Amino acid sequence: MYSLIGALVVLVGLTTVAATESRARRLDRRMTRLEHKIDLLLRHGGIEDDDPALAEVAALARRGQDVAAVKKYREATGAGLLEAKQAVDRVKADDGRS
Repeated sequence: MYSLIGALVVLVGLTTVAATESRARRLDRRMTRLEHKIDLLLRHGGIEDDDPALAEVAALARRGQDVAAVKKYREATGAGLLEAKQAVDRVKADDGRS
């Protein structure tokens, strides 16, 4: 009897964790899209982001030091590895258009 209750508790716990992680991933994707849109609006309006850490990220990316740029971006923003890599890639792509 106790093993059945224990198994049920574990099953409910795992289901809850999976649902929470799924929601967190969706929110992360939404946040990334919103940040990208804000970046586009700032660029369109000619407004510079004066965060010195992000300026250093851009400088590292321009010099081809992608790993250092990703690391610096993660330190400055608390972003995950994928988000930081995407941000560095956007910086490099934006420089290519200029």
